[in-house]
Amino acid sequence: MAILVWLASVILVVFIPTILLLPYLFANGASTMQQSELASFAVKDPTAVLIQVAAILPVHLLTLFICWLVVTKFRKFSFRETLGWESGGMRWWHYVAILFGFVGLMIVVGYLMPEQENDLLRILKSSKWALYIVAFLAVFTAPVVEEVVYRGIVYSAFQRSVGTTLAVVVATALFALVHVPQYYPSYSTIILLTVLSLILTLIRAKTGNLLPCIILHTIFNAFQSSMLLVEPYVNAPAPTPVEQIAAFLHLAN
Repeated sequence: MAILVWLASVILVVFIPTILLLPYLFANGASTMQQSELASFAVKDPTAVLIQVAAILPVHLLTLFICWLVVTKFRKFSFRETLGWESGGMRWWHYVAILFGFVGLMIVVGYLMPEQENDLLRILKSSKWALYIVAFLAVFTAPVVEEVVYRGIVYSAFQRSVGTTLAVVVATALFALVHVPQYYPSYSTIILLTVLSLILTLIRAKTGNLLPCIILHTIFNAFQSSMLLVEPYVNAPAPTPVEQIAAFLHLAN
């Protein structure tokens, strides 16, 4: 069931934006375009990009609904209690320390391996509205949905079946794997994303609760989103490259 939920989350990300984009494509002569022209239009036209970005919101809501059905077994169990909605021993300064440590790692990795152009960077550069929507999703929906899928359902299922160590490996790897197409060939971002996934999964294993993972994930994304939003209005360079922060905003799409 956990694997099916994971597959459903991936399928929704692939198909829902495409379906919602079709009316706009046909209104702009998609029927007369070659396949290569159609693909280029979908990723370069600002409105087309904006539609696909906005489509992630219903994707997240549908994914969360599927997770709710699976976790509660159609309302037989509590969603929050089943996943673990306690602090698990995490204190506020733990989150701050992890955030500062990871920002330091981002600086080092970004210096050693400069960021490469990728799909997410192109989305963020397409329009201001695309940037605003990405920032909103990154803070308010992506952390909850991704943590419920990967650290909530996937980790829990594998932990019961094959033990904690392999469960950590599987949840970490699957989370990183689905983001590779979005960030390739930005190897530095892929490395950082994998490290973040490992940190979150280890916190899940250590605390036995999902809430700390959601909180930390939200803090990461809120920090990165705020840096992106204020960067155009300040003259001083950001403490980390804007491209590095932008590429690291990991929506599940």
